[in-house]
Amino acid sequence: MNPLFSIITVSYNAEKTIPATLKSVSEQTCRLFEYIVIDGASGDNTVGIVNKSGIDNLILISEPDRGIYDAMNKGLGIAKGDYVIFLNAGDSFHSPHTLEIIANAAMDNDYPGIVYGQTQLVNSQRERVGDRHLKAPEILTLDSFKNGMVVCHQAFVVLRKLVDNYDTRYKFSADYEWCIRCLQRSHRNLYIDKILIDYLSEGVTTANMKKSLWERFKIMCYYYGVFPTIVRHLKFLLRYLKRKK
Repeated sequence: MNPLFSIITVSYNAEKTIPATLKSVSEQTCRLFEYIVIDGASGDNTVGIVNKSGIDNLILISEPDRGIYDAMNKGLGIAKGDYVIFLNAGDSFHSPHTLEIIANAAMDNDYPGIVYGQTQLVNSQRERVGDRHLKAPEILTLDSFKNGMVVCHQAFVVLRKLVDNYDTRYKFSADYEWCIRCLQRSHRNLYIDKILIDYLSEGVTTANMKKSLWERFKIMCYYYGVFPTIVRHLKFLLRYLKRKK
């Protein structure tokens, strides 16, 4: 019998950040999962820490990859769960009961295509920093992502049978494009009005942030049309300028 969840963590030289993720997974009251760690041949003690975690149903692969989304595709390639959850090194479930909450919601509602909820930002000491800039909506549709990644990737739980590989042509925003494709295939999306994920807020370099936003803009143009996307971004800019006054 396949597990209900495949939890996938991608890591590279993450000995400082992955312990919180491992602790979070090991403490879950729901045990209906397999845990897949795809490591990019780390040169630090990441692999040793994972091996000592004592987590049941752990699958560890450590080998060179072509980037984070290539590693995620490796995880999808061996995932056997009904649902997939991506939990990056440094991120964690919000509480020991989070997976149980998701499981009960999925089973009580006849296995919707996507189960999702809220995310909070934490620092390396696991202290709350604040909420995400974008809040997950109570009703999630394909059009919701016109306004950006309104649901954090880690709080976006998808039926495995709806999932394709990440498009590795995108180096920084393939997760956004992947979520859109998942939404195209999901006929029912279930909102959980709780914080599901603690997202490690480490900051992104300015160069990578610009590249990510440019990729996201191109993805929006492809799925939602060039002119509507330009108009929407002009409105974003006006709102931003008003906040700055």
